[in-house]
Amino acid sequence: MPARTGADYLAGLRQRDVEVWFRGKRVDDVTAEPGLARGAGAIASLYDLQSDPARRDAMTFPAPDTGERLGLSFIIPRTQEDLVRRRDMMLAWARTTCGMMGRSPDFMNVTFACWAGAADYFGGASGHDFAANMRNYYQYIARNDLVLTHALINLQRSRSADGMFNLQEGTALQVVRESSAGLTVRGARILATLGPLADEIAVYSPRLAQHRDQYSPFALNFAIPCDTPGLRFLCRDSFDEGKSHHDHPLGSRFEEMDSIVFFDDVLVPWERVFLHGDVGRLNNTAAATHSSSHSAHQGCAKNLAKCELVLGVALLMTDALGNGRLPQVEERIGELVMYTELMRACMRAAEADAMVDEWGMMCPAPLPAETTRNLFMTAYPRMVEILQLLGSSSLMILPTEADMNGPLASHIEQYLATDGSSAGDRVRLFHLAWDIACSSFGSRQVLYERFFASDPLTRARVLAGMFPRNAVTDRVLAFLRQS
Repeated sequence: MPARTGADYLAGLRQRDVEVWFRGKRVDDVTAEPGLARGAGAIASLYDLQSDPARRDAMTFPAPDTGERLGLSFIIPRTQEDLVRRRDMMLAWARTTCGMMGRSPDFMNVTFACWAGAADYFGGASGHDFAANMRNYYQYIARNDLVLTHALINLQRSRSADGMFNLQEGTALQVVRESSAGLTVRGARILATLGPLADEIAVYSPRLAQHRDQYSPFALNFAIPCDTPGLRFLCRDSFDEGKSHHDHPLGSRFEEMDSIVFFDDVLVPWERVFLHGDVGRLNNTAAATHSSSHSAHQGCAKNLAKCELVLGVALLMTDALGNGRLPQVEERIGELVMYTELMRACMRAAEADAMVDEWGMMCPAPLPAETTRNLFMTAYPRMVEILQLLGSSSLMILPTEADMNGPLASHIEQYLATDGSSAGDRVRLFHLAWDIACSSFGSRQVLYERFFASDPLTRARVLAGMFPRNAVTDRVLAFLRQS
């Protein structure tokens, strides 16, 4: 089937009998469940944008073998033009959600497109053709336009120096049985963002600290339908509090939900396995296939859309309050502009310096792409702080939509209007600023950006390890040798 519509996506969710637990009960239909339904609607809106005939060439591409239109985030890029087209498509999606859905479907789409292009890496000598599995699975999700969640992290019983990599039976996800039908796995994984709203779940690990063994039952890469028997999703509470778009403009629209995933003796058929037991191959996957650069490219688009939202809100706040010419306000606006333009520049640099890799794919330049991850870990919390500083007490003067239409409406219009804004426009704008900077939804976004790409120390080590140090040290040494 060609690229899906929003109605197709929602119908697919209703057809799957996924075991989703939310607020102490099993959910019958996530597309109708308060706290989840409007998040599903946001994903559906992305598919509606993709299926808009006026955007056909901007959002889809023809499959090389059949000519059917596939979502552009599934493209295996071969040229710089492919990267730019994909970026424009991803940015359109990210702007639709204001950058607030970090795990929109394109995140996993670009990862599996990359892995399909580098499928030979997964070949191995295990008696199973994992390379063919990867190619076939990519074709399956691309042609059916499926939504994937993923779960990377094992729960830990201890975060001490001795326990941080301790993969314990009964907690970490591992293979407990191997048969002609496939692998049986048991354990738990986090943090399956979009879990209850996805068609399939991909399970892999960014790294595994068991270098003493060539084989580990914890080294896995596979994908299965979310309604596979024995698979259970436990959701956190929702940040969609059931309020109107006026009162809760972001949380009422873009709750993508995070979940713990329990695997109770789940059978993974061999055709859905991409890596099994090979610690070295698992640890090297991101570097060898360059999948991290492609997912970072997707993250650039999301980050830029988020920067644009915060900057736009900040500028409108200063217009409403009339303080845009104060030196401290100009300084803070300048800082927001800097973050926005740095993000745009890194994204463009990753495309401009892209090169064809050993798999024949056009790979975004890793250093500028990965830099955006490090930058946003500290930049986004600071951007939120700037909104708080700019908004001050105005972030607390927030009549509800009911108040705006209630007995005190005339008082609100008289006393909350400013020289730069009507009371109604001011209240709507500052509800949005509140949802970014002060609400539970906004706090989750800050936490997400701090840690979704790992912790700051790990990220700093990644960049330090990637940087071509001789390019600068040789220049310094040459200078020192001058007479």
